[in-house]
Amino acid sequence: QVQVVESGGGLVQPGGSLKLSCAASGSSSSIFVMGWYRQAPGKQRELVAAMHDKGNTNYASSVKGRFTISRDNENRVYLQMNDLKTEDTAVYYCNAFTSRGSTFWGQGTQVTVSS
Repeated sequence: QVQVVESGGGLVQPGGSLKLSCAASGSSSSIFVMGWYRQAPGKQRELVAAMHDKGNTNYASSVKGRFTISRDNENRVYLQMNDLKTEDTAVYYCNAFTSRGSTFWGQGTQVTVSS
């Protein structure tokens, strides 16, 4: 089992920045992909950014150049979000995917971009 906990959401004005953090614990040595997803009201959950254990990253086209995912050696992953737009408003979820094919989710953290 892997436990995933996010933090760092909040209210920010358009053009502002916010940094999300996520920590995975438990059987975390089996994790090889960690990522961020988001779900806005009335919409499906979508991938925002992901990082593999070898360092490969992928981003949604809507956030490329504005968001940066990073990961440390302790199974913590971060999402630096710059130049935030109102359409970035959503609940952001951290995800951990293991080598056994299991996926674990955090409880989510609300990000609201509004003036």
